[in-house]
Amino acid sequence: MDGKMIGPGPYRATKLWNETIKLFRGGMPVRRHWAHFRSYDHSFTGAEAVDFLHDLLRQNQNFGPEVTRFQTLQLLRKFLKNHVIEDVKGRFGKEDFEDNGHLYRFPPQSPLKPVPVRPPVRDHISVPRIPHWDDYEELSVPEKIPMKPLMNSESWNKRHSIAIGEVPECRLVRRRELTPKHVDQIWKSMTLTHLQTVLGLQSLDGVLDAKLLSSKHIVHNVFGVNKQGIVVLKNKTDDLPHWVLSAMKCLANWPNGSDARQPMYPGFERDVFRTVAEHFQRLKEPLLTFHLYEIFVSILGLLQRQSVAIEALQVCFLLLPPANRRKLQLLMRLIAKVCANPSLPPLNDTIGARTLMVQTFSRCILGSADEVDLDELLATKLVTFMIDNHDSVLKVPSNLRKSVEEHLSHLRRAQIKYAGADTDASMMSPPHSFCRQISREEFEQQRVSGSQGAIVELLESIIQDKNMSIKDKKKKLKQFQRSHPDIYRRRFPTTESEAALFPERPPRLKPQLMFLTLKKPFQPFQRSWSFRA
Repeated sequence: MDGKMIGPGPYRATKLWNETIKLFRGGMPVRRHWAHFRSYDHSFTGAEAVDFLHDLLRQNQNFGPEVTRFQTLQLLRKFLKNHVIEDVKGRFGKEDFEDNGHLYRFPPQSPLKPVPVRPPVRDHISVPRIPHWDDYEELSVPEKIPMKPLMNSESWNKRHSIAIGEVPECRLVRRRELTPKHVDQIWKSMTLTHLQTVLGLQSLDGVLDAKLLSSKHIVHNVFGVNKQGIVVLKNKTDDLPHWVLSAMKCLANWPNGSDARQPMYPGFERDVFRTVAEHFQRLKEPLLTFHLYEIFVSILGLLQRQSVAIEALQVCFLLLPPANRRKLQLLMRLIAKVCANPSLPPLNDTIGARTLMVQTFSRCILGSADEVDLDELLATKLVTFMIDNHDSVLKVPSNLRKSVEEHLSHLRRAQIKYAGADTDASMMSPPHSFCRQISREEFEQQRVSGSQGAIVELLESIIQDKNMSIKDKKKKLKQFQRSHPDIYRRRFPTTESEAALFPERPPRLKPQLMFLTLKKPFQPFQRSWSFRA
């Protein structure tokens, strides 16, 4: 009984709760049991319930094989508390579910939770509107605003004269320079729109409140990073304490990361791990924050489509405050290194490193402000996926960054507005230029003459350059002649005109002979010594 996959959308945790109850009630074997010399029909033991529900959750694609028996026991205790099950004496709520031979049964009434009715879709509220080129809210309005006359047949023909071969006068409109506030707004709007598209939702209502998100956080998470992609904080007081960073470094680089000044004793690595775990478990809010709980639970419905889920997580991680995102990056890097380090001694005697990491930090990463019955199972599913894809989930999505940069470039670019178009004259900037339609032959002529004019200027700049040596100038002119022979021929129609560029040098005179040629080679003066008697 695998059950159906609950896709992304509002109230996914409630839908998962109801789906799990339906599968459990519909598949749990019940029979007659005896206890205290009395028979109880349609009952089951606590151990039988744990066995069945554990296998059910591990095979269900909404949860996966990472679900532990202890987590299953915790869920059954919530079932008992919420009257999904009761003991054979009809008690529930305050009784603690036991993994033994104690007898339980299903109550006759339905324990399903009602799914709230969604309000009508309101895209303009869930996602802020992306500013477009024609947004001129801050442009100054001139004193006299020309009135636009009503459009008649003549003006209609003038407006659509492209179809009949005529083009009216046009104006070159320049957009005002974008302020940092505008850039931040564009990043936020396009990020939320991209997230909505990836999730395949008509609206983000019910899964995300855009008013709680900061555009500055998004921009900082994109650009305020180091070479490894880790967020760099401006305020160091928001970072992890120094002793926690040292402990995380020691575990991540074990055994090379341990400080020689620290005492080394059997079980030292376990104490270091306990130090890190206790710090994250004492956080007042999970790293993914309370107000982003619903959106991350929705993404869990996409884990079967790995690439889509990774892109959705990349976008959602940009919505975090920079200090939470940095802590999450450092923690996930630590978890990945611990799981992949065979030299690290066992941190637990009964379970492996990967299971220990998931059980220890899953609730530190994802959780809701109000108690949700499936919190622990959902957090386990998400953290497991993040460990398997830790190299990519915390990167900045390249598609989103490219789209935003192209949109910003478009907004900074000037545009041409034709007369008669639905554009208010008050939105035009003072400097104008006018254009008219030309024929194809004129266009080709202007294209050739315009490009050749630039080439001719290049040739003249080579010729007039006085700082260039004659050797380099001849070399460049030869290259120009091979590339543009027609233009070179028009500039130098004859060899004489080309030779005039380089005047002949005066003949070099041979130096006059200053010394007579000697028959014998010149020998230096040698003084002779005479000795008188």
